[in-house]
Amino acid sequence: MSEPGVLVLVATPIGNLGDLSPRAVEVLRTADVIAAEDTRRTRGLLTHAGVSAGRRLRAVHGHNERARAAAIVEEVKAGKQVAYVTDAGMPGVSDPGERLVRACVDAGLRVEVVPGPSAALTALVLSGFPTERFAFEGFLPRRGRERNDRLEAIAREERTAVLFEAPHRLLRTVADLVEACGGERHVAVARELTKLHEEVWRGTLAEASEHFDRIPPRGEIVVIVEPGDEGAAAPTDDELGWEALALVSKGISTREAADRLAVRFRVSRRRAYEAVIAQRRAR
Repeated sequence: MSEPGVLVLVATPIGNLGDLSPRAVEVLRTADVIAAEDTRRTRGLLTHAGVSAGRRLRAVHGHNERARAAAIVEEVKAGKQVAYVTDAGMPGVSDPGERLVRACVDAGLRVEVVPGPSAALTALVLSGFPTERFAFEGFLPRRGRERNDRLEAIAREERTAVLFEAPHRLLRTVADLVEACGGERHVAVARELTKLHEEVWRGTLAEASEHFDRIPPRGEIVVIVEPGDEGAAAPTDDELGWEALALVSKGISTREAADRLAVRFRVSRRRAYEAVIAQRRAR
């Protein structure tokens, strides 16, 4: 029986193809199997690197990763070296790859990483915000209470927060951050990192809303939010409810009461508004 092989996660360029490391090229050249998020994009990368794909390519993406993980495990068990690449950056970070690693780890198989470009770290160090401690948020949930909870966590976050966003959703996310964090919180918006039109915009969230409304963004985007105030604790629903009741009892309008709650407790205006409405309905 052959000795088990290895799963190798290979970081790939986030824009500039010159960032593909010599070690990454060697692993891709010698791998028995190359699993890729998008085989067409990976063929282009391999061609640039002077590596022949042959019949080694396997499609493993977000929709089939769970199903394909078992097959990858069997190939590693059979002694093969399986390289895994996503479209850009480090596999497993806001990209497929996590399930492959978990499956191999659970099977007692070897997993290695060829480090390389990272959009999150590149944007973080370009932002000018503190880098000693940071929180990587990836893509925010699209809607619902989970999104609101994450926005409120960012508002209270004592570390620099790093988010990924698509260009067509940036304005909405900035508006939600304004509501959660306040318009004066500073932000850096990085796009097209390492590419010809790389840009890092810096200013307040309020200024970002105005700027990107006038100039719609293009390309891959990373949003970096400066840390919030230290020691800001998240209020409980009961705390919000009691304060909302006190404001409503004084005859303060729903809008003003929600504004006061949002400022005092550093929660999103949406959550504050819901607390006020709940108290009005309970009276």
